Amino acid sequence: MNKLSKPEKPKKTARLEVRVTEEYKKNIETAAYLRGQNMTEYVLDVLAEAANKTIRQHQILELTKKDIDRFVEVLLKPSVPTEQAISDTQWYKQTINNNQKQ
Repeated sequence: MNKLSKPEKPKKTARLEVRVTEEYKKNIETAAYLRGQNMTEYVLDVLAEAANKTIRQHQILELTKKDIDRFVEVLLKPSVPTEQAISDTQWYKQTINNNQKQ
């Protein structure tokens, strides 16, 4: 029987330190306990969730602005349909009309 090897986890070499009040630390300890995590696991999970959310919100905002700019550009300067597009439109209309008559 072949044993599947687990993928290696990246080594944790970066360090992050914060100073907090005793009250804040107690709140973190309580929250970590309620999640069944130690403080390090809890803090990393919460920070990762917040960071990912912030990045997603920024990306959505940026994409939306780019999309709006492109949409307005297309509305103000529409392109001329190609012969193929005109042909396809006529075919589509004929197909729809034929299907509705049946």
